[in-house]
Amino acid sequence: MDESQKILERRKRFVPNAIGIFNPSTAVSAKGAVIIDAEGKQMIDFAGGIGVVNAGHCPEPVVKAIAEQAAKMIHCSFNVASYDLYMQLAEKLATLFPHGEQTKVMLTNSGAESVENAIKIARQATGRQAIICYGNAFHGRTMMAMTLTSKVGYKLGCGPFAPEVYRIPFPDYYRYGNGFKLDDFSDEQLRELENFFNTHVPAQEVAAIIIEPVQGEGGFNVVPKKYLEGLRALCDKHGILLILDEVQSGFGRTGKWAAYQHYDVIPDISTWAKSMGSGMPIGAVIGRAEMMDACKPSTIGGTYPGNPVCCAAALATIQYMEEIDINTLGEKVGAIVRQRFDAMKQQFPCIGDVRGLGAMMAFELVKNNDPFKPDGELCKKLIAYCAEHGLIVISAGVNGNCIRVLSPLIIEEDMLNKGLDIIENGLKELTGS
Repeated sequence: MDESQKILERRKRFVPNAIGIFNPSTAVSAKGAVIIDAEGKQMIDFAGGIGVVNAGHCPEPVVKAIAEQAAKMIHCSFNVASYDLYMQLAEKLATLFPHGEQTKVMLTNSGAESVENAIKIARQATGRQAIICYGNAFHGRTMMAMTLTSKVGYKLGCGPFAPEVYRIPFPDYYRYGNGFKLDDFSDEQLRELENFFNTHVPAQEVAAIIIEPVQGEGGFNVVPKKYLEGLRALCDKHGILLILDEVQSGFGRTGKWAAYQHYDVIPDISTWAKSMGSGMPIGAVIGRAEMMDACKPSTIGGTYPGNPVCCAAALATIQYMEEIDINTLGEKVGAIVRQRFDAMKQQFPCIGDVRGLGAMMAFELVKNNDPFKPDGELCKKLIAYCAEHGLIVISAGVNGNCIRVLSPLIIEEDMLNKGLDIIENGLKELTGS
């Protein structure tokens, strides 16, 4: 039995089976865009820790900042004693992501915790209870976040779920465009939302609408520009807060600091985590000051949010991203992946759609070129093929039939193309093309 098999066997013995295995690989170290497995084999990383290492594995300035801060103070709790690192990071985030005339920032431990607090803030700020979310959405695995999440497989046996949450279809042009032009489709979807207020929940009872500009686990579905801009106007009309979940799409992944910066839209509240700290557990809720200050004392916060070591890692990560121009790297990686995926779509009929924004790219595997016949089995086989040939890649989509790329944005072009070659060769072998 090799070392990887031993690790996986120990995992079976001591770790609950419900904690998913998205890829049959192991890891003992990582640097840049490469993971070293338990046999010492180099694996090209297209998963990026599920979108966490946009700036690469173990960037030296971040490693140094973590070590230096750990030697000074690991924890004291920001509720007990204030420290400057928290304020430095909050000020930096407010500068990068201004929300109105004045912006305030709450630090968290994770994306799910950011979402939980964003909903609490929205409800207190508006005095309303209802929340609208979307089909195919993923917002986390805590109870409110799980309620907002669409995929039933992530929620089995966990109910009852949080009340006053209403789900509407995501404006999925690939499946439901039905010959419409994209702008006309967006208009039609917005009219359906207005009608929803007459048939399901009154607009005056809705505290917030939460949406991912690019759905992550849902399959990298990109919200149409006219739809998101229309949604902003609709929220303003009805006094509803717009929450944008940027947990997976932020910090250069789409070629901008925020995916919403591709649109003429500024959210009332936004949620962040993942690549913010190069793998350290840290996230944030960012919002208009009057919304953030509407919360009653002690209704938000916790023991660990804004941990000093995590703050140091996030500050060093953002500074490093600025130095290497992370957004330009995101544009470059995204352009290469899109060009290769478009070419594969021409070659392989099993690819029904290629989509994404910047370097947040995916293709969807279907049967008979039918959007409503997902091929999750082929996707699993392709992931296994890639793992056998030195590439770590993971799926997305509620049916597990999308191959997504979340590689570090610092990946060298030759290595990026080598990984894409492995995907292409796997499709050739598995489909007989």
